[in-house]
Amino acid sequence: MARQYSQDLRRRVVASVASGRTCRATAARFGVSVASVVKWSQRRRATGSAAAKPMGGWRPLRLTGEREWLLVRIAEKPYLTLRAVVAELAERGTPASYGAVWRFFKHEGITFKKNAARQRARSPRHRPPPDPVEGTSGPA
Repeated sequence: MARQYSQDLRRRVVASVASGRTCRATAARFGVSVASVVKWSQRRRATGSAAAKPMGGWRPLRLTGEREWLLVRIAEKPYLTLRAVVAELAERGTPASYGAVWRFFKHEGITFKKNAARQRARSPRHRPPPDPVEGTSGPA
């Protein structure tokens, strides 16, 4: 994972821009991208500090408010795909991404593994052999 630039470098870059130097000239002087200079300057004006935002950590699930509905829905129709669940959430007025729905179900311990109803999609060579025919008739 990428590391943050030091706070000292950020302070010097922001001070250079504040003293009147252009963002491009400042970026060339300190060896950083123009976008970084612009973002740090904007953050300094907005918050009073150019400090980096925290990296990593745990983020709460966005669908905890819909937990009961989602669990009931999957219990009713266990064959629903994640994309279908996303569409149903959108109809309910709760926009959610595919990843958010996947993370919710992973957190709840619900998997979407293949089951007997979906075995038709497999190739014939992976199916079990047919039952033997009982009581064959005599010669034809």
